[in-house]
Amino acid sequence: MTTPLEELRRLAAADSGLAVAVTVRPDGTPHASVVSAGVVPHPVGGEPAVGFVVAGGAVKLRNLRTRPYASVVFRAGWEWMAAEGAAELAGPDDDLPGLDREAVRLLLRDIFSAAGGRHDDFDEYDRVMAAERRAAVLVRPTRLTGSTTRS
Repeated sequence: MTTPLEELRRLAAADSGLAVAVTVRPDGTPHASVVSAGVVPHPVGGEPAVGFVVAGGAVKLRNLRTRPYASVVFRAGWEWMAAEGAAELAGPDDDLPGLDREAVRLLLRDIFSAAGGRHDDFDEYDRVMAAERRAAVLVRPTRLTGSTTRS
């Protein structure tokens, strides 16, 4: 029997890390968008977190700055799993205590790789992330729900 977290990792890998991230707008309605996400160790505490990277001007980033809670849904065929919980941000405009600029740069790479990304020139990747003021979003799952054939 696999654990829910193992199922989450399996589903993330099954569809190239594609997931739907849901944040909350100022009026309380949900804002959903497709992201590339994966399960990574939290860079401060080490526990598993769902990570994805967002552009500096993204609506979901503005939402998370004022309402730091998110749900991330992975699916493959009819199987799906949602991870929801408090969200933390780490980027050029969002300090995460315990991380310096270098740790954030490496975290962005780690999330990209955990979401199935491959890159031939990580120096170029780093330049693009900096130019777009990209931030890492880390969701500490407090609730995992879904429907899988293996769980």
